[in-house]
Amino acid sequence: MPQLPEGDPAPPTGQLPASALTHLPRRPLAVYVHVPFCRVRCGYCDFNTYTLGELGSERSPATYVASAQRELALADRVLGPDVPPVDTVFFGGGTPTMLPAADLTGLLRGIRETFGLAPGAEVTTEANPDSVDAAYLETLRENGFTRVSFGMQSAVPHVLATLDRTHDPANVERAVAAARAAGLAVSLDLIYGTPGESTGDWAASVDAALALAPDHLSAYALTVEEGTKLAAQVRRGVHPAPDPDDEADKYSLVDERLAAAGYGWYEISNWARTPTDRCRHNLHYWSGANWWGIGPGAHSHVGGVRWWNVKHPSAYAARLASGDSPAAARETLTVEQQDDERVLLGIRLANGLPIDGLGAQARLRVGELIGDRLVDGQLALTDRRLVLTRRGRLLADTVVHALLAT
Repeated sequence: MPQLPEGDPAPPTGQLPASALTHLPRRPLAVYVHVPFCRVRCGYCDFNTYTLGELGSERSPATYVASAQRELALADRVLGPDVPPVDTVFFGGGTPTMLPAADLTGLLRGIRETFGLAPGAEVTTEANPDSVDAAYLETLRENGFTRVSFGMQSAVPHVLATLDRTHDPANVERAVAAARAAGLAVSLDLIYGTPGESTGDWAASVDAALALAPDHLSAYALTVEEGTKLAAQVRRGVHPAPDPDDEADKYSLVDERLAAAGYGWYEISNWARTPTDRCRHNLHYWSGANWWGIGPGAHSHVGGVRWWNVKHPSAYAARLASGDSPAAARETLTVEQQDDERVLLGIRLANGLPIDGLGAQARLRVGELIGDRLVDGQLALTDRRLVLTRRGRLLADTVVHALLAT
């Protein structure tokens, strides 16, 4: 599990500099709710999650909900009266749907009562296909949820077994059907590059996902993170490390098949059936909007100030019970850092980056990027925007390095 960055001390009150709140009323506000519970820990996962057996009875989901509500009250005090209604809410984890539906909807109600929800607000929860049924999903929709993102990962049993995923592939179809019947938009998450996954296995997973006609699909290359079970298995030779060339081929395969099915990429790892099906919450992250992250280890960003909460649920609850902010540390981004992040994140989007907004050195490298077929030459010349080609998406780090090199 990765360590939190060092950062600077965060005040116990959670107070932000006045400069961070200056533009708060004029920018979208998102809320992320991190639910840190899982039934089992997947071998590849390094997220800040815990099984109930690891935590013990004193850190039950009910205790977590009370602490999250306290942090919501803290956010209200810190952001003040000029905060805009919340545009998007995203429940992630972990497995948010390990909580009773009444707890998830209660947290959403708290957000609505504290800040208000903007008209047409997007409200998403992640879910394991085995963790929900029709009644659960209907309760979410009746109380304001609009989307559900299922962790499908693969349709092939031996691939799921390598990932330590416990769901039955057949349950994905049942969960999607129940979500549709409840009136929820559906997103599916896939992972490619798992040791032992053939190209045929990956094609079968992509085709199975497309057969469910999701509104949105994400596909991520497997990364082996230090401290995980998978990393230990790779180190011992139980599994080979993912092959970058194999992952590149599998990315090309999913992009081709999704494009043929009418899905458009809007971020390197994300595709949507229509522009309105794009995940607005994640677009807020990639565009540098403001968001408050609730929960153990959650990260937040408001007005160029970024902070992150203590990771363990016990420490998180104790801070809030004493009336203090759960923030472990924070950093104030310089103008140069904000500009670098705008390039780093913006180049990942299908809208690309305006060339005229780049620095002089970066603009000089545009011709080279076109020549290397990393960005779309026609769009660069006619629209004055840098948009990655498929080859560029595979080599996005190379493009970023070229644009930020001094």
